[in-house]
Amino acid sequence: MKFIVASSHLQKHLQTISGVINNQNTMPILDNFLFELDQQNLKITGSDLETTVTTTLTVDSEDVESICVPAKMLLDTLKTFPDQPLTFLDKGNGQLEIVSEQGNYELAYLSADDFPETPTVDEATKTIISSDILIEAINKSLFATGTDEHRPVMTGVFFQWDNAQCNFVATDAHRLVKYTRSDVEAQDGSHFIMPKKPLNLIKNIFPMGEEVVVEYNDINTSFTTGNISLTCRLIDGKYPAYDAVIPKENPNVLTINRNMFLNSLRRVAIFANKSTHQVRLKITGNQLTISAEDIDFANKAVENLMCDYNGDDMQIGFNAKFLSEMLNNLQSEDITLSMSESNRAGIIRPLDGLEEGEEILMLVMPLMLSA
Repeated sequence: MKFIVASSHLQKHLQTISGVINNQNTMPILDNFLFELDQQNLKITGSDLETTVTTTLTVDSEDVESICVPAKMLLDTLKTFPDQPLTFLDKGNGQLEIVSEQGNYELAYLSADDFPETPTVDEATKTIISSDILIEAINKSLFATGTDEHRPVMTGVFFQWDNAQCNFVATDAHRLVKYTRSDVEAQDGSHFIMPKKPLNLIKNIFPMGEEVVVEYNDINTSFTTGNISLTCRLIDGKYPAYDAVIPKENPNVLTINRNMFLNSLRRVAIFANKSTHQVRLKITGNQLTISAEDIDFANKAVENLMCDYNGDDMQIGFNAKFLSEMLNNLQSEDITLSMSESNRAGIIRPLDGLEEGEEILMLVMPLMLSA
């Protein structure tokens, strides 16, 4: 094997896929990049068994060979070079030599035969979606996923697609986000649950403004755009009937500036109990009072805000951390908080800042208030 490539070009491609490699792997081969050289095309693969990411770049070569190269050592080496041509040369006996303007370096490589094969997505359903929409959907929903390994279906994002609209749903049982696009079509009745790690990779490495080809079956899914492809195993299980927990009748509607509400919550929450993060919202006429108290440490905070409100005077408690995170993941000037009773979920919706065909619903469960 021999090929020549610019150091910065190779480093960029390796960094793109390096996030898939775990810090600690049960299989040593997974600490490596798979290099598959086919003359001028170099395909590089990283994997953790559950998720596999590949990227392809052009190099100067006429050889055809595959080897596994230590990922961390190679990346650490490339980061030290100024941009320059590097020559990679297989010296035999499991040794790969890197020739630079500064000197020569040798590292041990492993056989490509030991690297796990990328899963195939057989008999797949295919959908094409803009990377802008996909990344926006991930950003709007991913933060609401759960962390309980005993309920794995709630640790991922539920993709629910049909020929009328596409829903992206995430919940941890305390909050729920439903992000909807009516400008994306897929096969009627398609749905699957995507794990958190590959979604984080997609939003970090996929370029904006590109078409993404999504192929999925009951076991695996793949996302491909340009020279990047990600394949992962789906979460097995039935997603909760989330629509059943969204209250349909919410006559008490608070309308308020999002930033003003968010900043007030952040200040008041500093004084809240550190285990419950509870804040109390008291709405009377057009005045919203936000308060928090930590009895154990005699901490207390109260703020009053002007708002638009239609409904009965009420008091309701929420986890300030959840409420702030939801507001922080919106870009609108104003939002509505719709409620029915103090023991029923509140529904947050943005009033502006949405594209045509875009809809967001955020649900947060209340906390029981003491007298």
